Amino acid sequence: MKSKTFMKSLTLICAFLVVSHLAIGQDQEKASPARTAQGTVDGANIEIGYGSPAVNDRNIWGGLVPYDQVWRSGANEATTFTTDQAIKVEGKELDAGRYALFTIPGQNEWTIIFNKEASQWGSMKYQEAEDALRVKVTPKESAEMNERLTYDVTSDGFVLKWERLEVPVKITKK
Repeated sequence: MKSKTFMKSLTLICAFLVVSHLAIGQDQEKASPARTAQGTVDGANIEIGYGSPAVNDRNIWGGLVPYDQVWRSGANEATTFTTDQAIKVEGKELDAGRYALFTIPGQNEWTIIFNKEASQWGSMKYQEAEDALRVKVTPKESAEMNERLTYDVTSDGFVLKWERLEVPVKITKK
């Protein structure tokens, strides 16, 4: 009889531990959770998929994200950019499709890159020969601190925001 009671108690304890572990895991956000920004720009449906890292008291620009080097524009997998229609980005044509979105941050100017190889991890296998489009944009100081990297699709295009920086990219219909 004691062994049945012991087994029931052990089963209850194990069940409690499993449920507790699952509940705790759900409350903890990943270090760089996957996020999606969606919207319509001049009739084109735009979607940006990215990993959203936090500042966490780190030096971001020129530190964690070096200047003048290709960056995945987020965390984990390369950031993706999808448009269901041909568009113009900063006045240059981009066909409908799904692209990896890379950037080359600079102190005064950024290069925005739409690469044909959309499914990549980070930027380790980035190849310039696969670029569909490159454009130059000007970053600006953000009015607020952005602890997490975010993308917003706006009526004018999209904006990357992180730390105290915003990088607007203009989109119009082709």
